[in-house]
Amino acid sequence: MNEEKHIASAFDRDLEAIQALIMKMGGLVEENLTNAARALEDRDTELAEKVRAADKVIDKLEEEVNEEAARLIALRSPTAGDLRTVLTVMKIATNLERCGDYAKNLAKRTGVLAEMNPIEGAGASLRRMAREVEEMLRLALDAYLRRDAELAETVRHRDLDVDQMYNGLFREFLTFMMEDPRHITACMHLHFIAKNIERMGDHATSIAEQVIYLVTGELPEEPRPKGDLTSRQDLGPELEQ
Repeated sequence: MNEEKHIASAFDRDLEAIQALIMKMGGLVEENLTNAARALEDRDTELAEKVRAADKVIDKLEEEVNEEAARLIALRSPTAGDLRTVLTVMKIATNLERCGDYAKNLAKRTGVLAEMNPIEGAGASLRRMAREVEEMLRLALDAYLRRDAELAETVRHRDLDVDQMYNGLFREFLTFMMEDPRHITACMHLHFIAKNIERMGDHATSIAEQVIYLVTGELPEEPRPKGDLTSRQDLGPELEQ
């Protein structure tokens, strides 16, 4: 019995260390998203470069999470419930890493847009959208720490708000391009940025769904609420990193 308690205690300590890495990773992703949106609005290429550099730290943290999780599985032989927790952590890390990539993509376009005539209101609108996604990420990670499936469910439904914000921006950019062809290049860049932010909302929602699975043992039965209505009129393929 004492040996079993010792093994359980060692597993808990190792898991706590991995969770600390996840929280650090999440904090950096949130900060990078905030900085990328601010850099875009302020046309601050120096801040944008800071975002790109910070993404390397996020990538490194994901590698560390996966390495520690694999070591934990190999050394502690977790039970089914504990194994589900470890696998959830790894999936959360993957989603956070992808969010970091999208934030980096925002920063990459800032330098290009800084040399073009600004599109009125675009920077502020994108920053509002980014703040909504940042809040979704924060709540999803809080739900994980608290094992709160109800909170995770609220994150799923907030993704609909992000989709609707994206739809509105898409229409605005389309109007700008139709009214003045000189705006086409800038609006194309801004559209890709909006799409990247929308995809970050999808990844925050994926984290929330993993939390629901961790707590209940089942993924949500209801389809994920979606409000992206642009799929048939998109301007082009989403830019990957």
